Amino acid sequence: MKNSTVNFTTSAALFESSDVLLRLHMSVHSINVLFGLPTHSFILWLIITSTGSGIASDFFNLNLSVCEIGICLNSVSVIFYSLWFSSLSGLVYFLSGLGITGRPLFQCLMCVERYLAVVHPVTFLKYKPLRYRLMCCTAAWIICLVSCFLCMFSVILLKYVLFIEFYSVQFLVFLSIQLFCCLAVLRALKQSGPGERVREREEENHMKRRAFHLILITTVNFLVIYLPFITLGFYFILSKHYILELELACLFVFSFASFVQPVLYLHRAGKLRSLCSP
Repeated sequence: MKNSTVNFTTSAALFESSDVLLRLHMSVHSINVLFGLPTHSFILWLIITSTGSGIASDFFNLNLSVCEIGICLNSVSVIFYSLWFSSLSGLVYFLSGLGITGRPLFQCLMCVERYLAVVHPVTFLKYKPLRYRLMCCTAAWIICLVSCFLCMFSVILLKYVLFIEFYSVQFLVFLSIQLFCCLAVLRALKQSGPGERVREREEENHMKRRAFHLILITTVNFLVIYLPFITLGFYFILSKHYILELELACLFVFSFASFVQPVLYLHRAGKLRSLCSP
């Protein structure tokens, strides 16, 4: 298949030249719906029904799960749009703003929260109350809503180059923030606190090692999710050629790597054992 230039029109049109690519494209979105909706709905239920300060401590995770459910609904709209209803292009690109801005933005908020908790604990305690998280999430949803409208209008106005530039720059900015926070946390976890005794270090060593591995997996996961689309986007910006096979590969990675974080949450909540046990 030859590279497609900037005159492509819709997501469905991108795959009209290859029935195999269209089937693979629909398969990725179908799997995202079948596994994403129940997984994130279950996480929402766990957070909402938790006792104590569960909602406050997992408030960013709750909003991320709501956003992920919206991304799953976008996959549903993509399936209907590509197979039956071509008039749903506006809705498809409107909901794509959830994946372009919502997911990385809430992931950034979680990374900043971990960064403050580990590197600046005094500042973290100052802004620990739920009202500060609520303010951050309100601002995040407003930004996400603006992004959704920008994505939709970019398609209505046939400015697909702007759409690709928009998500490429956003992914690069969000990934930079995520990497800075994660690497700073990893560096802090590798260092022992001042004045710690040997016995205290041994008692905290296991918790620090688990936290280190968790942040390391999260860091690698962020790279896997966003780096392929960033590379593809800037390649298109520089060369004005869009490689459909690479877009499908990026979409595959973007969709399936997003399951790492909910699996880590279920593991931390101790629910994976109960789900896997007979």
